[in-house]
Amino acid sequence: MRQPRTLVGILTLLTLAACGTEPGPGGGSGSVREGAAVTGVHWSVTSLTVGGKRTAAPAGAHVEFGTSGTAEGSFGCNRFTADARIGPDSVTLGPATTTAMGCEQDVQRFETALARALDGELKASVTGRGSGRTLTLTTADGDRIALAAQPPAPLTGTTWKVTSLVTGDTATSLPTGAEGRAVLTFGEDGSVQGNLGCNSFHGEAAVSGSSITFGALASTRKTCPPERMEVERALLDVLDGRTTYELRHRALSVTALNGKGLAATAQDAPG
Repeated sequence: MRQPRTLVGILTLLTLAACGTEPGPGGGSGSVREGAAVTGVHWSVTSLTVGGKRTAAPAGAHVEFGTSGTAEGSFGCNRFTADARIGPDSVTLGPATTTAMGCEQDVQRFETALARALDGELKASVTGRGSGRTLTLTTADGDRIALAAQPPAPLTGTTWKVTSLVTGDTATSLPTGAEGRAVLTFGEDGSVQGNLGCNSFHGEAAVSGSSITFGALASTRKTCPPERMEVERALLDVLDGRTTYELRHRALSVTALNGKGLAATAQDAPG
């Protein structure tokens, strides 16, 4: 039985593969071809199955591949980089280095389990084509990591779902009862609108380079349960004046001058 490796610092992680697959008979599934292009594909981790128990992945967990045998991505909270070797039907993962951000307890448990599963040589199988591709990585013990190809999301026009609040090096998931409610959408005309967790809002948001400057936000005046009001107050502290932002494929972070920030992911369209 493999021993778990430390999540922060050195841990074994993943790579993947997928563009260029040989379709299987009648199903569009096949192996990962050695030498096939894997760059430019954003693989979103959808779930992890260990010992027969399936756990949904935190929003934002993903892997991307470079052109020189490297992989980078996010476990859902901490980012990582790792070496990767792709074979005809397998992926072999080298040691990975991660950031040391403090995460909400459930996310941290998932990250530790994912790091343990993504260890050494894994069987790899691709199903589907184009943006509909899925990738399954299977360990020698039969544990499975499910991933799906996803296109990039632009800053404007995308509905961004807030997944965590950030203070310095600590990220905190939204409290139970508030998750999934806070969203924001930037318009091409310099506007922003959405929901703060309780009240809907709209206002101005001027994007310039790597900064977004928020004007005064107008919102409704409803009173909601305490956990949702807590999220609303925290977001108002972030969406105030000049901020910096970083967009990584389908993940958005916004940080105010006071050091407080938010992390969000692109929300998939219904259906």
